[in-house]
Amino acid sequence: MIRQPIISVLGHVDHGKTSLLDYIRGTAVASREAGGITQHIGATEVPIDTVRAICGKDFDKWGIKLPGLLFIDTPGHKAFTNLRSRGGSLSDLAVLIVDINEGLQPQTLESINILKNYKTPFVMALNKIDRINGFKILPKSSFNIVLSQQNESVKSMLDQKIWDFQAKMYEQGFDCDIYNKISDYTKKIAMVPVSAKTGMGVSDLLLLIAGLSQKFLKNKLEIDENDPGKATILEVKEEKGLGMTLDVIIYDGVIKRKDNIVFGGKDGIYSTNVRALLKPKPLDEIRDPRKKFDSVESQYAAAGIKISAPDLEKALAGSPLYVATDIEATKKEISKEIKSIKIENNSSGVIIKTDTLGSLEAIVMELKELGINIRRADIGDVTKQDMIEAKSVKMDDKVSAVVFAFNSRILPDAKEVAAKEEIKIFESDIIYKLIEDYELWKKEELEKQKKQKFEGVTRPGKIELMHHHVFRVTKPAIVGVRVLRGRIKTDVSLIKDDGKNVGTVKTLKDKNDFLKEALQGKEIACAIDGPTVGRQIKEGDILYVNIPLPDYKKLKFEIYNELTQDEKEILDEFIVIKRKEDSLWGI
Repeated sequence: MIRQPIISVLGHVDHGKTSLLDYIRGTAVASREAGGITQHIGATEVPIDTVRAICGKDFDKWGIKLPGLLFIDTPGHKAFTNLRSRGGSLSDLAVLIVDINEGLQPQTLESINILKNYKTPFVMALNKIDRINGFKILPKSSFNIVLSQQNESVKSMLDQKIWDFQAKMYEQGFDCDIYNKISDYTKKIAMVPVSAKTGMGVSDLLLLIAGLSQKFLKNKLEIDENDPGKATILEVKEEKGLGMTLDVIIYDGVIKRKDNIVFGGKDGIYSTNVRALLKPKPLDEIRDPRKKFDSVESQYAAAGIKISAPDLEKALAGSPLYVATDIEATKKEISKEIKSIKIENNSSGVIIKTDTLGSLEAIVMELKELGINIRRADIGDVTKQDMIEAKSVKMDDKVSAVVFAFNSRILPDAKEVAAKEEIKIFESDIIYKLIEDYELWKKEELEKQKKQKFEGVTRPGKIELMHHHVFRVTKPAIVGVRVLRGRIKTDVSLIKDDGKNVGTVKTLKDKNDFLKEALQGKEIACAIDGPTVGRQIKEGDILYVNIPLPDYKKLKFEIYNELTQDEKEILDEFIVIKRKEDSLWGI
């Protein structure tokens, strides 16, 4: 049989994910959410007759034979990462919804990265076209009809916004275009301008979703309804009168009442038997149903369903849930899948703690792609033991001695150790932000470490005495100099290219400002105590910073790799000068 495709709707907060589904369902879930923001994962079956009713006469042109569409409404990326099937995405297709007036926001970029990593095909819904200044609203109309009724200035504004999206998406590695201009959907990402509020363009979006699913996902949608069911746990939550329940998506086979099921938990693999299967009515919402659930004896894929059974408090969101004909064999299968995501080794690297298996997998993929080493990745609270482990990493690699806490509680004793040992903890519910904060901190920390390494060490520098810039001949000589390479500081001594000592830099002045240091390219007034212009030095002379022997050895043998290429070259020139008088100098 052909199951209905699983369609995830994701994007930045308040860009209209739930509002779009509300329009399709004829509901008002968005208005009932806390702050108007989706708090839990929603799953809604949309029968094909509903799709036909919204799309009208255009529906029959596509020859669609699907039984319906199963939409998953996600609170940001977190739920999407829990839609897992053997390390891949459970979603057959995704709708990335963006506010056409706001562009790509942090959670949009987060969603794009995850879609890329999971290799999930997607279309873009450019929402809120009704808010474009001067836009003429034609409720429930297709985009082509809506566009034909706009004046030229609105069309021009719309075109500009679409071009901006094309450019931004190209930077992310995707070639996009308006859906009605695409001839090959395997090569371009389709963009559909819509208004979830008025229904404009929604019929085009639904037709595109259904049509692409049927054309390109046919093999993936074929299932044997008699096979033991396979599902993914979306959420673990307590329901009044039912106790702890699981919201799951069945993506293969069938689950029946009284079936033995096996699932993953934080502390192991567990089995139980199904007490009840509760299914929301068509067009109703698993997280916020308008009507009572239907109690069913069995349910085959694809469907969102609530499971009531003993011991479900042990379940882990993002874990696989399988119907078991052989419980021990199934436990081994799930254990192998979960362990393939967790990482634990003895090398240096960051420690990751998350709340769900899906989030863990998503963060691991992101960090690996960025080349960030991982020491351990696991599910659960951040503990004292995590801090102790990070401390052991700190001895060898301070910038890797950090803990990522993604939606994970930090226990009090862990906070104490972190404060005492100065272990950095990064917290966020957005992977994009978590990694961005870490990279910024890492950059600052490496700069700080670099400064510490050079503290008190005289660094290489090469200057030229500028022509016609002698302000005082002697006591001290004040001349205009150009820093050719490296840097020059106050209190360093200078030598000529023949090795003769010139004097000591007393002050550096840039117009009215006195400087402690001047870098390559700077032209400044330099007071040199010791020489007389016209005798020991003259205009056009090249002078070098005189590096003391201990500093030279540290630069050459301890922190050479921290020097710039110019500094390395000056150091090579400097040693040639010093060895004119002493062939063993610096060895």
